Amino acid sequence: MRFTFSYFVCGFYAVILPFISLAGNENDTLAVYRYGSYDISNKAISTNYQTYWWNDAVFYEIFVRSFYDSNNDGIGDFRGIIDKLDYLNDGDSATTTDLGVTALWLMPMMKSPSYHGYDVSDYYSTNPQYGTMADFEELVTKAHAHGIKVIIDFVMNHTSDQIPWFTQSANNQNNYRDWYIWSPTNPGYTGPWGQTVWNYKNSAYYYAMFYSGMPDLNYRNPAVKTEMFNATNFWLGKGIDGFRLDAVKYLIEDGVVQQNTPETMDLIAEFNTVYKTANPDAFAVGEVWDATPVIIPYVQDNHLDACFEFTLASSIVSAVNSGKPSAVKDQMNIIQQSYPVLQYGTFLTNHDQDRVFTQLGTDKVKMKQASAIYLTLPGIPFIYYGEEVGMIGSGADENKRRPMQWTAGAYAGFSTHAPWEAVGSNYLTNNVTTMSLDSGSLFSHYKKLIRIRNEHAPLRKGYFLNVDCSDNNDLAFARIFEDNAVVVISNFGSGASNPSISLPVSSLRTGTYYIKELYSGILMGTLVINGNGGFENWQSAGNSIAGRGTWILSLSLKDPGSVSDISRNNIGLELSPNPAKLQVRVKLNQPLTENALAEIYSASGNCVYSLPFTGNQVIIPTAGLPAGMYFVKISASGKSGIRQLLVTK
Repeated sequence: MRFTFSYFVCGFYAVILPFISLAGNENDTLAVYRYGSYDISNKAISTNYQTYWWNDAVFYEIFVRSFYDSNNDGIGDFRGIIDKLDYLNDGDSATTTDLGVTALWLMPMMKSPSYHGYDVSDYYSTNPQYGTMADFEELVTKAHAHGIKVIIDFVMNHTSDQIPWFTQSANNQNNYRDWYIWSPTNPGYTGPWGQTVWNYKNSAYYYAMFYSGMPDLNYRNPAVKTEMFNATNFWLGKGIDGFRLDAVKYLIEDGVVQQNTPETMDLIAEFNTVYKTANPDAFAVGEVWDATPVIIPYVQDNHLDACFEFTLASSIVSAVNSGKPSAVKDQMNIIQQSYPVLQYGTFLTNHDQDRVFTQLGTDKVKMKQASAIYLTLPGIPFIYYGEEVGMIGSGADENKRRPMQWTAGAYAGFSTHAPWEAVGSNYLTNNVTTMSLDSGSLFSHYKKLIRIRNEHAPLRKGYFLNVDCSDNNDLAFARIFEDNAVVVISNFGSGASNPSISLPVSSLRTGTYYIKELYSGILMGTLVINGNGGFENWQSAGNSIAGRGTWILSLSLKDPGSVSDISRNNIGLELSPNPAKLQVRVKLNQPLTENALAEIYSASGNCVYSLPFTGNQVIIPTAGLPAGMYFVKISASGKSGIRQLLVTK
């Protein structure tokens, strides 16, 4: 081992960093990166982070009560979803009539006294209004046969006050008293938004974060954890693929500290062990309705697989409404520095918020732009049922959860019986049947976007890079996976735009790439990816982006047969560990006989480290680099190799 301190000026930086060179060891093994259920050790792959089945998925959130009524009692049910599986995904990738979603999130479907179901009265039974357990099991089985995963809402924080657990707790019976949180006197404090949390019953006060009919469970009692973990395993045993966890930041309170406590984080870690033991491929996504820095601990250190990115959702909606993309740009920069790569849920609005079409003023052009952005950004997309046909709703929660609009007929085709809630006022024009006949409709737009995402790996698994754009009114970014990229440019202006774009650096191989606009199918020529994996000042000849329009540009090597030639002309290398904290080892696939140059570039294309070396591997210190995305480049005698590096702290 040799330690030297070297000084080298590169780009705009002069750096002094310790340099460590190691002799090659032929017995060293290359890292194997896992993508879903496949192990990949191909040296050409440069995506050094994990992806899973949920990164390939497009989720669809369903309020069972409002989706489709199969028995004409005015209430949606499991069999209604079964009847509409071909609408969601017919299981045939060659067809284009289905929506194309590949996963469902079912809002609460356990037994409950309320219309919404977030107050569970039996964690081992289905809501009888939705169907039997056999109906639910059939739904899961048939959804899987259509290529659709199923996750369910799991309400861990609180129960119904009508569940036998609470009845016995209130009456101090059968050791259930400590299943909930009781005080002989009123502690007097309120909840995070000023709400009453202490409620009087049977000469004492019990704690309920959301309202008196939903008392909070006491997870300091081991019996409660055991019971809820039993329920977790029960539903996984029914074949579901995971959970959406409601209100997880409130699970365990510490006096007046009512959210995000260390005890809550410990409980989630235990929950992770339970569901991953039952099914290592199970998925849990959490509702932590808060700013991004508050969310991050929930997706680190074996807690949850993902959480919903609320700030990004509101940033997209506000940016589209204002015609200024800066909010999205700023939030994506925060996200890139925060989450494990790709592990967060993207959406526009959900069941608790005014519907997005309402927020966008029922403007179809704005709606198309918003959906094009979030369905091409990194993350796990969640579509709220009816979003694809422009359902509206605001104010009371029932207004945001109205019956699905299938036709222009009676009750919007949801049922032949008066539904549990009146249908939306725009159902005559905004419904599946009518809009499916119009290739320019919002529904057709969603189908096309989902299909594009499903068919192009960079949009599912690719990492994110900002793309320099000559028009500040455009949002431009790249998604890169292996030797393919998708560049998205969204025009926030009202007039046409034809910007010049540049990508300073990436892990793409040097070569000539073929460009196709995926939404329109227009061929846009070629561009040359340089030795840094980037390109400069590309501009379309003869095409422009319409106002509020979005280009989705596919970049792929023109001749697939040339990939092997490029592999021979470039230096193969692997990085470990990656992500790196203190240092990263760069191992070459074969020793170099001539002097080589090791460089590190920031995501903005600035060289922040450079040093010559010889041999087949080198260790580079990273402790002095800020956390973020970088690219390691090795070059020698006209050949080069480049790989993505994540630096963490």
